[in-house]
Amino acid sequence: MGPARARWADGQSIFSEVQDADDGRGAGSVGRVTRFPDDLVERMPGGEAITMIVVDGVGGLPHPTTGLTELESATTPNLDAMAAESSLGMHVPVAPGVTPGSGPAHLALFGYDPARHLVGRGVLAALGVGIRLREGDVAARLNLATLDGRGRVTDRRAGRPGNPEGRRLVRRLQDGVTAPPGVDLHFQHVMEHRAVMVLRGDGLGAEVSDTDPQRTGIPPRPPRAPEGDTASARTTRTADQILSRAAEVLATEPVANGLLARGFAEYRAPAGFSRRYGLKAVAVARYPMYRGVARLVGMELAATPASDDEAVELMQGAAGHADFRFFHYKATDSRGEDGDFEGKVAAIEALDRLLPALDDGGVVIVTGDHSTPATMAGHSWHAVPLLIRSRYPRPTGRRLTENACRRGDVGTIAARHIMSLALAHAGRLAKFGS
Repeated sequence: MGPARARWADGQSIFSEVQDADDGRGAGSVGRVTRFPDDLVERMPGGEAITMIVVDGVGGLPHPTTGLTELESATTPNLDAMAAESSLGMHVPVAPGVTPGSGPAHLALFGYDPARHLVGRGVLAALGVGIRLREGDVAARLNLATLDGRGRVTDRRAGRPGNPEGRRLVRRLQDGVTAPPGVDLHFQHVMEHRAVMVLRGDGLGAEVSDTDPQRTGIPPRPPRAPEGDTASARTTRTADQILSRAAEVLATEPVANGLLARGFAEYRAPAGFSRRYGLKAVAVARYPMYRGVARLVGMELAATPASDDEAVELMQGAAGHADFRFFHYKATDSRGEDGDFEGKVAAIEALDRLLPALDDGGVVIVTGDHSTPATMAGHSWHAVPLLIRSRYPRPTGRRLTENACRRGDVGTIAARHIMSLALAHAGRLAKFGS
């Protein structure tokens, strides 16, 4: 793309608000239907600030030996003190029995119905690294990979190259690969072996299958589109040409000599935080995917922290000018996916030590986006503990645990209603009706 490349990346907010698909009118409806909580938001100054601390994958299951979950096993004096003066409950990220991915789970926490706002990982990855997307752009996640002499995948992550090596390889792709006429192409490095590809052009669709076979010993799969979907078929042909050329460019690399694509997605922006809730929101997150979700809904992104301590400093810096602060903590989910029960307990205890520095007064929400029980070594469908600290709680317990939260006054709610509760506790919702 040459000189035009700079338009893709910009540190400024790129959010462009559009009409929410749920505009409050159903087919054949008479009059206007109230949208909760949007239509009740008090937009005058005076409401309290809201801090949402997302402890990724915090929900767990009992250890087979002790009968205690990770939260119940952890020593958490700061969370205990906060729980004793808070409302407690549980939330279901998507629907009962549905195991959520991190993207839809976070959208639900931010008040968006994840069944209606379907956002693919390609778009989230692109937004997370600062690419300025336009409506209709198609993005896909990429893995640098290792192929053998017969074109079979031997390592889906190319030995996990360091970031400098990953950036070098992606620069080779950007310089050596061009898209067919009528399509603009941009590659950008994300982290280690991960990159993102964005396609811009008229008539592109995103119903394109992954080329990543998700296992070794077989070649990458060809991209495919549903029969009759002409827009996605055009994307499929475009992606096939790009990936074929990328294979030629990388053929001389000793390790990262292949490229796998997955998570094709089209960018459609939902209505943002400012429009829906009247809030100036700031996000502090270390990983691109979570930064991408925050940016999708119009949050300002703080600088990318290199450590949890630096993330806390960024949260403190945002306290003076943000009405809503989102803090993402990843270690609990990582240890859960590793199947490391004790490691997840230690991660919870480390988060507890950070908590006092994150509490700037006002309303505080502590919860997870989903459960990641170490006994399952992956995401699960189980409900997630929820804590709401404000001036108006109904305290029922003394710990943030699954058992204590099940008995809490909030009950078990859909995650998308958490923002309504946060706004109410912050004094930012008007009464409904006379």
